[in-house]
Amino acid sequence: MEEMMRDPNCAYCMQGDLVAKFAYPVGPMDTGFLYVFKEQSKRGRVVLAHNKHVGELIELTDEERNAFFADVAKVARAVHAVFHPDKVNYGAYGDTGHHLHFHIVPKYKGGEEWGGTFEMNSGRTILTDAEYEEMAEALRKALAEL
Repeated sequence: MEEMMRDPNCAYCMQGDLVAKFAYPVGPMDTGFLYVFKEQSKRGRVVLAHNKHVGELIELTDEERNAFFADVAKVARAVHAVFHPDKVNYGAYGDTGHHLHFHIVPKYKGGEEWGGTFEMNSGRTILTDAEYEEMAEALRKALAEL
């Protein structure tokens, strides 16, 4: 198996204190690692970071890209099962942090930013570690059932 590309300065590659500032671990997926995003103004917001330190989808082979999107879809199914959103939004950014990742963002009719684009990191809703763990465990169970 080829060695995965890693960047020692990248929060997603190192999975330590850097990523803990903005994300809470859920667990590994086939192609990446899933986190609960700490800013929870959209209850159930998660981020899936690819295993490879690449900045663009085009840096993946077709097979790698398809497998990553299968994981994105699996996570979205789990988010729907656990949080029952009216819609899920998806975002892939990284102008300054060049590690491929997708934000999977539940949206709720009548809720914050319904009908518009979600704000990246408003900081409005920060939970406790116990609350993040409760969400992460619910997602782990839902993913295991898919």
